[in-house]
Amino acid sequence: MGPPEVGVVVIAPQSYAPIVQLPGRVAAYETSEVRPQIGGIVQSRNFREGTTVRAGQTLYVIDPAQANAALANAQAAATSAQALFERYQRLIEVHAVSQQDYDNARSGANQANANLQTARLNLNYTRVTAPISGIIGKSSVTAGALATPAQVAPFAVIQQIDRVYVDMSRSIGEVTQMRGDARQPAANASVRITLPDGTTYPIAGDLEFSDVTVDQDTGTVTLRALFQNPDHLLLPGMFVQAAVSQPAQSNVILAPQQGVTRDAHGDAVALVLNAQGVVEQRTLQTGDTAGDKWVVLSGLNAGDQLIVEGVQRVHPGDHARGAPAHLPDDAAEATPPAAPPAQSTSPGENSSALRGREG
Repeated sequence: MGPPEVGVVVIAPQSYAPIVQLPGRVAAYETSEVRPQIGGIVQSRNFREGTTVRAGQTLYVIDPAQANAALANAQAAATSAQALFERYQRLIEVHAVSQQDYDNARSGANQANANLQTARLNLNYTRVTAPISGIIGKSSVTAGALATPAQVAPFAVIQQIDRVYVDMSRSIGEVTQMRGDARQPAANASVRITLPDGTTYPIAGDLEFSDVTVDQDTGTVTLRALFQNPDHLLLPGMFVQAAVSQPAQSNVILAPQQGVTRDAHGDAVALVLNAQGVVEQRTLQTGDTAGDKWVVLSGLNAGDQLIVEGVQRVHPGDHARGAPAHLPDDAAEATPPAAPPAQSTSPGENSSALRGREG
């Protein structure tokens, strides 16, 4: 019947843009914890939880009675100290007071003015304002609560999520290889993310930050991508799956996965039809996957005829006839190799054989 027919794909170098899959976590573009800078009783809360606030907006009001009294006291002390200093200025000109008394009066006036400025600041601090614009979360206090300066628990947290970060971790070796293969910084890569429900986020992000410090415990580096988030679909703390696209590489060998198998040792192997129509087995070194193909680092060369159909009908060393493989993505664009000449007998030999069987 002649050599069996197998479907082959002619290997050719291609352009390939690597895509790295990494788990990521969403972080707010800006985060600010609202804390009081003066002690007192909270009189009112002037916002609704979960709404957008603007920078400088008054969020809480602390009872200002004590701050007003301190300000009045500081104003009186500053007025008295300034009057004493001005009197000593006139007396020092006629040498009616000592230089030491004059210097003390000047220092007292300066100190009183500084105390007055502090009292004014404390009065302003009775109105707790938003440091940044963003969405404010739940409030930890209500009217009547006691505020203490620089307390540990914040009153509320404001987060800017019109833009968000997605933080990812990757080993330092992979980051170095990624930069070396691309011949340019990894920050030029674009990022796509998949949400927890399996849908793809419609807006691509830009990878714009790579940490300069390696985590000593895990040996990883943090990568950060920036995404526009106009509809607030991405929320801080959300886990996503990120696909980082690297700059395209040229002359990459890609092999259909159906033509690559594993031997008993777990090594990747493939059957190749050589120019003489003989099946050869190659041991491959594979890298990442590119859709339904393997990135082949070694074992295949340009022009090799990789057998992807009819693999079960041939073994290494067998003769075979190659024909273009019918792959779903039309990856087989090769012309079939010339079939080896069929071995036939002459008419005389056929007649002799027939007479021998009849005898």
